[in-house]
Amino acid sequence: MPKTRQEKEVIVAELSEKLSRMKSAVFTSVSGYTMEDANDLREKGRAQGVELLIAKKTLLVRALEKSGFSVGKEALDGSILTTIGFEDEVGAAKLMAEYAKDREGITLAGGILEGEFVGHDAIMQLSTLPSREELLAKLVGSINAPVSGFVNALAGNLRNIVYVLNAVKESKA
Repeated sequence: MPKTRQEKEVIVAELSEKLSRMKSAVFTSVSGYTMEDANDLREKGRAQGVELLIAKKTLLVRALEKSGFSVGKEALDGSILTTIGFEDEVGAAKLMAEYAKDREGITLAGGILEGEFVGHDAIMQLSTLPSREELLAKLVGSINAPVSGFVNALAGNLRNIVYVLNAVKESKA
């Protein structure tokens, strides 16, 4: 049963609202996408702060235009799965690149990053970047490295003093 104009306007408004809050979006052309795949992917997405949506391309393009993005309908080929990342820029790209890696019929069509439509290659590059948490962990490790090196140097001096004192004790005994 076809959707009424009012139902379509509600869908466009909801999509537009989500697109205005996003950090990045990935558009994936899917064929042979089953409910089991959808449930598995949605569960993985929730854990990463990513939401998956399926909407007609015309409604998606209208929502994108309403949100201020210019993506032509011709850039989105086939059945489109929209993955929206709310927490970080790389979450959606990582999720979909990993999902598409071992499946035929699923290709990354492009996405939106920093308010601009980017193609397949940019999304693949984005998916190889470390996540925000990984970058923060590396930063903390880099900041901590000089301090831990200094502590090890001081501990080494104390250790050497203990060795010398033990050697003196053994030589007198």
